[in-house]
Amino acid sequence: MQVVLQDFQLDSAAALGLTQQLLQQSKQQIQQGSWPAGARLPSVRALASHLGISKFTVADVYERLNAEGLVLSRPGSGVFVARRNPALQLQDNSSPSELAGEVALMRQTLQREANWLKPAAGWLTPDFLPQQEIRAALKEIARQEQALTDYGPAQGYLPLRQYLVNRLAELRIALTPQQLLLTHSATHALDLVLRLLLKPGDKVIVDDPGFYNFQAMLRLHQLELLYLPRCTDGPDMPALSALLSNHKIRAYLTNSVLSNPVGTCVSPPKAVQVLSLLKQHQVLLIEDDIYADFEQQPALRYASLTGLQDGVYLGSLSKTISADLRVGYIAASPALIASLTDLKLISSTSTPATVERVVYQVLTSGSYRRHLKQLQQRLDGLRREVIAEFAKRDIVPWFVPEAGFALWLQLPSGISSRALTALAAKAQVVLAPGPNFSQWPDADQFMRVNISQCAEPRLWQVLDQALLQLKA
Repeated sequence: MQVVLQDFQLDSAAALGLTQQLLQQSKQQIQQGSWPAGARLPSVRALASHLGISKFTVADVYERLNAEGLVLSRPGSGVFVARRNPALQLQDNSSPSELAGEVALMRQTLQREANWLKPAAGWLTPDFLPQQEIRAALKEIARQEQALTDYGPAQGYLPLRQYLVNRLAELRIALTPQQLLLTHSATHALDLVLRLLLKPGDKVIVDDPGFYNFQAMLRLHQLELLYLPRCTDGPDMPALSALLSNHKIRAYLTNSVLSNPVGTCVSPPKAVQVLSLLKQHQVLLIEDDIYADFEQQPALRYASLTGLQDGVYLGSLSKTISADLRVGYIAASPALIASLTDLKLISSTSTPATVERVVYQVLTSGSYRRHLKQLQQRLDGLRREVIAEFAKRDIVPWFVPEAGFALWLQLPSGISSRALTALAAKAQVVLAPGPNFSQWPDADQFMRVNISQCAEPRLWQVLDQALLQLKA
């Protein structure tokens, strides 16, 4: 298939040169689909003759399109429109306003300016984490005779996988080390699962409200998102039944425990109903459980009811240890883990064994459980304090979680979370507005906050000033 020659609006007298004009209009043809993926572009000579411009101008434009990955040059065959996901065209120099909301929020929370406050962040501040234990583990690993420069095992460091087997057994999830694959993070784990098991156009159910990074990842894979309302005890069952009856659903991606951003857990009766419906409609369950170590009393997991034959279980060791020492994992059937391991090796080789050994050293140092106990107690006290501070401003939680660090807060009547976020950003405070997480009609009246990031008095001063301005 060859693209149709058409008349570009080129003006030799314009301030913008012919090369830039042709480049911009060519990009527009590709982005709008007028030049579809795989289509062959006219030859340099043919397009130059058609437009009455220099062959060098056309050749320069084709080179620039090729450099940006929009076209592919095949010697002897011609130039073709690249098969490309539009989501991948985001560039490092794009401003947050030009990006999808999820990516903009990720960029803002990861900025390194020390004077910025980040209630929107998805990780604990350093003072909540076992920094001394990490330093001791690094020293211990450095003293050991094992190489620090070799590739790690394909499935990840075996002692750490065995630790996870024992840890998951406490949650009534039975498996062997062969059923575990270590990844760079839980995000990496999800990416591998989506690559292997789903294809563009597949329909996937996500919780609403739900984790914005989930949604961004699914869109990156060109999957169609269907939103399932989240109640305080789990999914809205009539809504789930309707979705499954009216659509060919391929998968359901969910936090069963301490769901982000609302902090709810699925109740046992609902978990049984959900699993029954998913099995009836042959829907893959992808269960993300990255907040497990925040619980004081373990809640029910889907995987503890079904085992790992009918679903995939994802986890992380980063939330309670270090956002920098990132280790995630996938638990699934042996056959599925074998295929995911191959995909991991193809896409990123192995994961760093040194990082996995450091994390294992922290986990088995004898002080980790004490760290968790202290962390849980400290967050419990802080949660009460933060809720009380927000209540003074007529900001209330939709649900009060029993554990974790997230709160899903409803703002005073008439206050927009987007407007509040914009004003706070001017004072170097990053907030997470509700529409990033939810399709609710009134989502703009909500925001998610991380209680560990709410310790600075300046936060409350900024909120007070912004709320006063929005109410004026």
